[in-house]
Amino acid sequence: MAERMLKFVGTPQAMPDKRPAAERRRDFDEIYERYARDKAAEQAARCSQCGVPFCQVHCPLHNNIPDWLKLTAEGRLDEAYELSSATNNFPEICGRICPQDRLCEGNCVIEKGFESVTIGSVEKYITDTAWDRGWVKPIQPRRERPESIGIVGAGPAGLAAAEQLRRKGYQVAVYDRYDRVGGLLIYGIPNFKLEKEIVQRREKLLRDSKVTFHLNCEVGRDVTLEELRDRHQAVLVATGVYKARDIAAPGVGLTGIAAALDYLTTSNRHGLGEMTAAFESGLLDAKDKNVVVIGGGDTAMDCVRTAVRQGAKSVKCLYRRDRANMPGSQREVKHAEEEGVEFVWLSTPQAFLGKDAVSHVRTVRIHLGMPDASGRQMPQEIPNSHFNIEADLVLMALGFDPEDLPAMLAAPDLGVTGWGTLKIDWRSMMTNLDGVFAAGDIVRGASLVVWAVRDGRDAAERIHSYLTTKVQAAQRIAAE
Repeated sequence: MAERMLKFVGTPQAMPDKRPAAERRRDFDEIYERYARDKAAEQAARCSQCGVPFCQVHCPLHNNIPDWLKLTAEGRLDEAYELSSATNNFPEICGRICPQDRLCEGNCVIEKGFESVTIGSVEKYITDTAWDRGWVKPIQPRRERPESIGIVGAGPAGLAAAEQLRRKGYQVAVYDRYDRVGGLLIYGIPNFKLEKEIVQRREKLLRDSKVTFHLNCEVGRDVTLEELRDRHQAVLVATGVYKARDIAAPGVGLTGIAAALDYLTTSNRHGLGEMTAAFESGLLDAKDKNVVVIGGGDTAMDCVRTAVRQGAKSVKCLYRRDRANMPGSQREVKHAEEEGVEFVWLSTPQAFLGKDAVSHVRTVRIHLGMPDASGRQMPQEIPNSHFNIEADLVLMALGFDPEDLPAMLAAPDLGVTGWGTLKIDWRSMMTNLDGVFAAGDIVRGASLVVWAVRDGRDAAERIHSYLTTKVQAAQRIAAE
């Protein structure tokens, strides 16, 4: 191992080649090229194989990162893929969209003078290679089970649970109100981070594995939760959270002010070849407009970089804290700056100006005061520091809250928390309704895709335990 690993001392960090900003501004293609085999092995060999792998500890899925890096360095890619996919249902997706600078790579123990191992890029390379070489096969359970499970939501949590349950032989049906499989992966994340073919091939794999999808089927409208409970032996609710947070400020109802997810969904639908009224009318098209995005998370970064590609006249990101305190990936901020986005730090909107449509955002400067209970410094307005920013399109990327799930699912008895998320027993992941489980953002609040995958996998295990216990109990009763 010593010959192949510990190369961080003499080998510098090298990401895959990145397309020039001037080129990538003109299209929605992914910005990174793919590693050549020798480059992937070279970068994987930089891993120090430390005794306590903090990269693995800080990964929500606890991926066996040092092990598959070592296998990649040794050219044993088939084994690396098997190990990577053992803990992650979508390693090529996480390799593309996870904020590795905040998770695995951000906790790499290699001294920062040498820079961390490029874990995400190697992870993406391993699984893309597996797809190319035909190593990714449909699921063939050792035995089929008669029990049926219904999953509400075809996003990352629901899909991860569906795959895990199918591996155990359960009959799985997924219900989703949209016309495509993927949820946030297909409609919320732009192509330059995650090309839709990557999601669609996962959908095909699940269909080939005999997972059934009921699309354009809204639970609560087309079928009730109670009907699903009668139809299936267990139900998993994995709807995610999509209700956009708003801001209380004068002029917020003006034309030209929109929710970030509405904008991204419209752009992604357009990229998929759909004709949407919001895009065709120009309402949610940034072309030739002065665009202001309010927020500092990854959704805000998706918005500003999409606006650049749509041909915006100018793109500004307004955030009330400074760069060091923004919740989004620093790597994404760097990409956005390279592409011409201007960041207006320590600023927050106070009003939106315009007669019928927005024309300016009245903005006030911010000072970061004393930390609050969470440890973050509290933003405080600086008196007499107002200025106006020209804007034809304002996008609110302030986060997401749950919808009214009991009303939406036509299940008034379904228990919720004070935050509107579903209330579960965290040991069983079951709601207050027997046989109804919940996972993902609808339980933990808006979070990362990798956490949704983790929750979906955990929920599959809990459902399996629940059904196994019921079967054993029925057998005991029958024996008596």
